[in-house]
Amino acid sequence: MSAAPVRVVIAGGGTAGWMAAAAIARAMGRTVEVVLVESEAIGTVGVGESTIPPLVTYNRLLGINEAEFMAATAATFKLGILFEGWKTADSRYFHSFGITGRDHWAAGFQHYWLNGLTRGHDRPYDDYCTELVAALQGKFAHLPGDATNYAYQLDSARYARFLRTMAERDGVTRIEGRIAQVELDAETGDIAALRLDGGRRATGDLFLDCTGFRALLIEGALHAGYDDWTHWLPCDAAIALQTESVGPPLPYTRATAHDAGWQWRIPLQHRVGNGIVYCSRYLDRDAAFDRLTGNVEGAVLTEPNFLRFTTGARRRQWYRNCVAIGLSGGFMEPLESTSIHLIQRAVLRLIRLFPQGRISPADVTEFNDQQRQDMEQIRDFLILHYNVTDRRDSPFWRQCANMDVPETLAQKIGLFRQTGRVFRRNEELFGENSWVQVMMGQGIVPERHHPLAAKLTDDELDRLLSTLRRQVIDTVATMPPHGDYVARYCPADRS
Repeated sequence: MSAAPVRVVIAGGGTAGWMAAAAIARAMGRTVEVVLVESEAIGTVGVGESTIPPLVTYNRLLGINEAEFMAATAATFKLGILFEGWKTADSRYFHSFGITGRDHWAAGFQHYWLNGLTRGHDRPYDDYCTELVAALQGKFAHLPGDATNYAYQLDSARYARFLRTMAERDGVTRIEGRIAQVELDAETGDIAALRLDGGRRATGDLFLDCTGFRALLIEGALHAGYDDWTHWLPCDAAIALQTESVGPPLPYTRATAHDAGWQWRIPLQHRVGNGIVYCSRYLDRDAAFDRLTGNVEGAVLTEPNFLRFTTGARRRQWYRNCVAIGLSGGFMEPLESTSIHLIQRAVLRLIRLFPQGRISPADVTEFNDQQRQDMEQIRDFLILHYNVTDRRDSPFWRQCANMDVPETLAQKIGLFRQTGRVFRRNEELFGENSWVQVMMGQGIVPERHHPLAAKLTDDELDRLLSTLRRQVIDTVATMPPHGDYVARYCPADRS
């Protein structure tokens, strides 16, 4: 006889709750019974609108039609992030999702480009990346063989509604109600039920905490602990608002640094998402709001959403019979658009380690180790943007430039600075080209390159670089404007 279905109770909706509900119901089928508890009276953070390429894979795993999803979420395509003012106040560079040039198995393309500089080649590293050149020209197309590396800029509230419809079709039960109490089993210490206003109870075997910063289950009831990383990532506040679109949507997100943090701009089909991230030690809320509203384009459509946060990670993201998903498990500021990705990683990892009957302590340990490693690697990549900089024009930037960084990051920076090499470990999220683009964009010029690059004769290197650059030029020339492509492929309801 088959075992009884595992009853999964998800506390909280929003992007995290419905991403979890849709994936678990679709993947696990009749082996689970999924219940999601949420209250319409409780708002969601709802600012995770810029994503990274793994979400494309996530949607495909769930069998989601891309054009339907993009139309439902008013999404646009995203080829990367334009960073302005990070190295110096007037600098800019682009972190693209594409591959730059062509790597040798023993040495990345940056080594050949660096060697070319010593032989008189002066074309920017950016010229050898199709996605980067296309982004700055405002173009986009799906290339044959899935050759385009891209993500989405989307309305996260609409994404949650889209996933809710899908999840409910797959049998997920939604309960409207506010959680009044988390009941613990007196003998085991596990969560036994969620008691809702009015006395209703939602009992379960496995509970997912998708209650956001409140972390009602994993911290409020179970006290799993939290590691504060604000000594490395000092921004602790944000303000978000939406504005009217004033032009065609660009296929990239903008991250513009200011003297106490940075500001984002995310173009969707029907509006633009804007926000400012700042350190409250150096900028107060009113001044931050004035700065944000003074740097937006188009009429303001919404009331501002004021957020306070502590960057860091829950010490145990799976504790007893509770798994933290999304902001309840920790917070990485949105600089590299990793919020939705961390939800995705946690959900897919939980499905891979899904309990059969009794929860395995070995599964719990593995889940927590992998989640921690994900967050520490993302943490290091974010710290890189703040610490490797020539800016000394404000107390905020002087603090960032002078802080001690984690040894894992110091080793990566030192290796690249001396040799031009980057090594990834254990399914690390950001690829070699991402580290190269950001480290060089922030001002690191490697002292040496791999000796393989010197193996090419001058003529061979000339042919390699000119051929790669011509391929980029020719490919981008065939692409239509991004706005035109979106309007044909996935037009959204503007209401």
